[in-house]
Amino acid sequence: MKLRKVTAAATTALVLSLTATACGGGDGDSDSGSGGGDKIKIGIKYDQPGIGQQTADGDFAGFDVDVATYVAKELGYTEDQIEWKEAKSADRETMLERGDVDFIAASYSITDERDKKVDFAGPYLLAHQDVLIRADDNSITKPEDLNNKNLCSVAGSTSAQNVKDTIAPKANLQTYGGYSECLTGLENEAVDALTTDDSILAGYAAQQQFQGKFKLAGLKLSNENYGIGVQEGSDLKDKINTALEKMVSDGSWDKAVEANFGPANYKNEPAPKIGNIVK
Repeated sequence: MKLRKVTAAATTALVLSLTATACGGGDGDSDSGSGGGDKIKIGIKYDQPGIGQQTADGDFAGFDVDVATYVAKELGYTEDQIEWKEAKSADRETMLERGDVDFIAASYSITDERDKKVDFAGPYLLAHQDVLIRADDNSITKPEDLNNKNLCSVAGSTSAQNVKDTIAPKANLQTYGGYSECLTGLENEAVDALTTDDSILAGYAAQQQFQGKFKLAGLKLSNENYGIGVQEGSDLKDKINTALEKMVSDGSWDKAVEANFGPANYKNEPAPKIGNIVK
């Protein structure tokens, strides 16, 4: 009798175990991002035209979106298996540490401080802090020309403050709520320049309503090495690096640059070599 009771309990445990396995541990999502799962979760920006943006019809577009989609495909996922997650700048490390996403491609500059918390594949783009000016403005050709100019900053941005503090201390720094407001101010001549990464500026300038109105000054005020963030210790880093190398070699990287930044005449740097961080 005792043997029968143990057998029945063991059978029940086995059934429960098989049921849990069939359910995929709860939500059926991949927990490693290595292919074969139902979904891969990728963090991107939702509000940066040309980089990562959620469009009016609910789709996603931009250079980071193209890069992330290519990488996901190389990892074994189709486009409809991608679950996009909004990765705001302040939330990126936390999202990776908690496992909310498998990787993040969101104008994510590789820095020593961030590298202590997460791992980075790449870099896949070398951007620079620059300024966007009106297309007919020839008065800003070097950093010091920003002195006595009205420089637009987005609330919470460090880019404009960097110019104010170290590059052009006499610049008149004005804070706006968002990049769109800065662009309106630039178009209406309320401000003379908008500063952030040149890739982000090119994305805005490439929008249909702004084409031909603005240009990048090409000042290269800093080096921003965009990487793909993964959880510290994740084996995805090497797999993503392999995918990025293939994207460059087969020409897909150049096509993505042209598609997203071309209308702004963005003079991008060549595709960086994996692991080559430009200080």
